[in-house]
Amino acid sequence: MEDDAPTVSVRLSRADAVVLFDWLMTTDLDSVPVAHPAQKQALADLLSRLEWAADADVAGATDEDIAAARSEVARDMGW
Repeated sequence: MEDDAPTVSVRLSRADAVVLFDWLMTTDLDSVPVAHPAQKQALADLLSRLEWAADADVAGATDEDIAAARSEVARDMGW
């Protein structure tokens, strides 16, 4: 990702950030179905950005933290 590229800021709850970070860290992006290679690259960029920008609390989440975050995110899904 180029530093001078336009950016978009997105606010996530800590629970969402933990769930996404854990999923991206444990998923083989080559096995994720995509319609265009840019989609896979965007997921890799999101992981890099979460690693860089998220505080150590997200990147250093324990198994218990991840389980709690999953429960919180899934609590009110309704689908």
